[in-house]
Amino acid sequence: MSLSNFAQSTFKPARWLPGPHLQTAGARFLRPSGAMPLWRERIELPDGDFVDLDFATDPKTLPGNGRPLVLLLHGLEGSAQSKYALEAYRALNRQGIASVGLNFRSCSGELNRLPRLYHSGETADIEYVLRFLAERFPDQRRGVIGFSLGGNALLKFLGESGDHARRYVEAAAAISVPYDLSAGADYLDRPSGRIYMWFLLRKLQRKVRAKLQVMPPEVDTSRALSATTFREFDDAATAPLHKFEGAEDYYRRSSSAQYVTRIRIPTLLLQSTDDPFQPGRCVPVEAFRDNEHILSAVMENGGHVGFVARSLPWKPVFWAEREMARFMRAMLNGKT
Repeated sequence: MSLSNFAQSTFKPARWLPGPHLQTAGARFLRPSGAMPLWRERIELPDGDFVDLDFATDPKTLPGNGRPLVLLLHGLEGSAQSKYALEAYRALNRQGIASVGLNFRSCSGELNRLPRLYHSGETADIEYVLRFLAERFPDQRRGVIGFSLGGNALLKFLGESGDHARRYVEAAAAISVPYDLSAGADYLDRPSGRIYMWFLLRKLQRKVRAKLQVMPPEVDTSRALSATTFREFDDAATAPLHKFEGAEDYYRRSSSAQYVTRIRIPTLLLQSTDDPFQPGRCVPVEAFRDNEHILSAVMENGGHVGFVARSLPWKPVFWAEREMARFMRAMLNGKT
């Protein structure tokens, strides 16, 4: 399906949420948290570990019903039940699209089995789950979306796979991607970013503490548990746990900016240059323009996974989820 089938809309930020931090925090608190029916399935992985899938549509009803299926990839220390994931499922459902969320290892509410977790450049699990969905639902047209870390891993997968990705999916979208992980780690070490870093580090450190008895000796658990920056934590834990030479090697090899030019399926990228998780200068806008398979919207405002559009405060509009769902409908159903 051609990108010309999709008519982009313009993001106009809510005047009552000015600035990146109010957009970021406002979206987090304003998205509905009401329960919605989800069907969980556990997928056993080849290495003896597992991941859990949360279907927002009963998978028993999918075969033969003609509805496209979209896989969602969540952000750092989120889950397939994060509020932005639930909002995405609702937006997709309004467009007639079924959805399922992948909980990365350790993110489904139950720690994974092996002495490892997940990271920004992990693509093997994504490919395994996409292959699983393609084999189980061969008649469904399929797409995939990623938020933040999930968006980085998704773009890396698509770039690594090139034309091969078409075996699994026909369209992709990514929101608030940390295109340069090294720059992002340093950016969050500024005073305005430390509250985000503190919140996420505490969650990562709890997982390391829970796995102390199975951590390999190359992981410096004491340093990881006392880390006050992402770079220090990643150097002590993430890098050795996943066979990188150090934090900078992990960042260099996992950052998605270098993979954008090799994407070969229709892909929508939504990004703000005021994202508090990433300097605006790191958004690879020239690579977007040079790739005919990419449609991008790089805006001055929106924060990180924010994008609350102009609306009444008691009836907020979550533009990124709505735009992504419209894109998927255009690519997978041929409508806008």
